[in-house]
Amino acid sequence: MTERTTTLASGITLAYETFGTPSDPAVLLLMGLGAPGTWWRTDFCETLADSGLHVVRYDHRDAGRSTHLSEHPVTRRQVVATFLGSRRHAPYGISDLADDAVGLLDALDVGRAHVVGCSMGGMVAQTMAIEHPDRVASLTSIMSTTGRRRVGWQHPRLFPILLSRAAAGRAAYVAQAVRTNRAITTERYREPVDAVVARAGATHDRGWEAEAVKRQMLAVLTQPDRTRALGSVRVPTCVVHGLADPMVHPSGGRATAAAVDGAELVLVPDLGHDLPPTLDPLVVSAVTRTVRRAGDHDTGRHPAGAAPTRG
Repeated sequence: MTERTTTLASGITLAYETFGTPSDPAVLLLMGLGAPGTWWRTDFCETLADSGLHVVRYDHRDAGRSTHLSEHPVTRRQVVATFLGSRRHAPYGISDLADDAVGLLDALDVGRAHVVGCSMGGMVAQTMAIEHPDRVASLTSIMSTTGRRRVGWQHPRLFPILLSRAAAGRAAYVAQAVRTNRAITTERYREPVDAVVARAGATHDRGWEAEAVKRQMLAVLTQPDRTRALGSVRVPTCVVHGLADPMVHPSGGRATAAAVDGAELVLVPDLGHDLPPTLDPLVVSAVTRTVRRAGDHDTGRHPAGAAPTRG
């Protein structure tokens, strides 16, 4: 496992890592808002790779060691106004993040990948399946939503956190990250505070920047409603969502699964907005099961181109 970078035709540079054998079916992992790809923990990636998959994790633009678009400043006032319904121009949208992901597949000589997206990453993964259907072999959407405002909403108790001023400095960021984690997770699945502190510190050190997160927030807040477009998705799809998620209400997961013909819906009791290590067996099973549905004999490479309830 060696971190590498690639520069896309758009000029965006993405930092990424791979696990497993390149000739195996490719799985592209897309993380959520403000989080680098390393939030897909190394042991999780290695478990997927050990199941016969070539796993790719990467930092979105404006996250980690990928390009930060500092030439496009965004103010807290702009984010708050957009959150409250004002129409605003965003420096980029979810479709641009999907284009980045496809550009990374090009750089890796991967024709089709099994895409797995978490939260904002799920929005990007859904958009890939809609706008680049020839590049997506299967879709796993985790604690995400369709973009429709009437589903997948945030619990009002999170508004002060979502709209608060960004922390200044490493210690303040780590403290804020711990408060946020405690607000969006449940006691049953909550990680020890030491683990949250360590991840937050590593995130800050990897290249966390408040304005970068604001730009990603604008991309999320200005995304279109994909409900109708998701009806065009024809690849095997699995939707995983916690029934106690306060950041993206479970209605977002239900709506996603309902929009895609034949999608599997896995609802996890007592799970908030988090992917703790204790959930790894469930997530790995969901991903590998969806890959098998797509036919794992197809690597998609060029030139050939804790018990859940289910509802």
